[in-house]
Amino acid sequence: MVTSLLVIVIILAIVFDFINGFHDAANSIATIVSTKVLTPFQAVMWAALFNFVAYFIFTDHKVANTVAKTVVEDYITLEVILAGLVAAIMWNLLTWYYGIPSSSSHTLIGGFAGAGITHALILGDTALQAINLTPILKTVAFIVLAPIIGMVIAIIINLLIINISKNARPSVAEKWFKRLQLVSSAALSFAHGGNDAQKVMGIIYIALVANNVLATGDTMPEWIPLVCYAAIALGTMSGGWKIVKTMGSKITKVNSLEGVSAETAGAVTLGITQHFGIPVSTTHTITGSIIGVGLTKRVSAVRWGVTYSLIWAWVLTIPVSATLAGIVYTITHFLF
Repeated sequence: MVTSLLVIVIILAIVFDFINGFHDAANSIATIVSTKVLTPFQAVMWAALFNFVAYFIFTDHKVANTVAKTVVEDYITLEVILAGLVAAIMWNLLTWYYGIPSSSSHTLIGGFAGAGITHALILGDTALQAINLTPILKTVAFIVLAPIIGMVIAIIINLLIINISKNARPSVAEKWFKRLQLVSSAALSFAHGGNDAQKVMGIIYIALVANNVLATGDTMPEWIPLVCYAAIALGTMSGGWKIVKTMGSKITKVNSLEGVSAETAGAVTLGITQHFGIPVSTTHTITGSIIGVGLTKRVSAVRWGVTYSLIWAWVLTIPVSATLAGIVYTITHFLF
């Protein structure tokens, strides 16, 4: 039976997906805008297109399944999902306002887990009874691993490209690298859409199960991925200019060659984690890749003060989102 609360939860999930799009638009367009390959408007249209193209390719929904299993099914209610989504939206908007490229993925997982834990505690159970530690620990591990993997791959790709093109005329090389940036940014946008849209798909699916519209193990209705990929693409089209500035120029100055390296490394990292169903942060991945191309020049080319600020935001995202969700759940539980 479809209830009004279920409808509200689904709408909030789609809103979060849209916000995820404009919050994370910077991930795939920052370098292509900063190198002036495309204008900001052209870049967001390009990224949005490939966000949606992922709908036709990523059909196994591994990441969606991982997110849906964050909280033990016995503790999943529509109120829990609602609180998690509200907290995730609040943190995403706050970090977007201050131009901090935090992880929408970790915001959602933290919010969902925090609401589930609070629900368990109110029932008199322990916090650990409410959550599945395996997917959560895997996600937490990749807060560290994703940027490191992106950084290492970016360094390798950047050094390979530099050595392959060392005898090329600078003007000819620059022309080709600008063309290649269209391909690498498209690949990153494609991987971003495939990874991030699935997180909301998992939330909507589990909401339908919690409301007995679906049974556990039922095939996901086709409208869920279609709506989620469309929402993230529309969000990307609306841009995220404050974060573009941070990603495109504040971490390190990036040219077209380095843009190709960073974007390719980000896409490869996301592709690997997508294959294993790990909900990693696109933000963390591309930030690590940008740092990697900066390090191939010299250590001082990376603005470490900015980087340390970003790392603090990454560390705080899950606990802050979980705390916000716990507060929201407590308020709604006792007031309504």
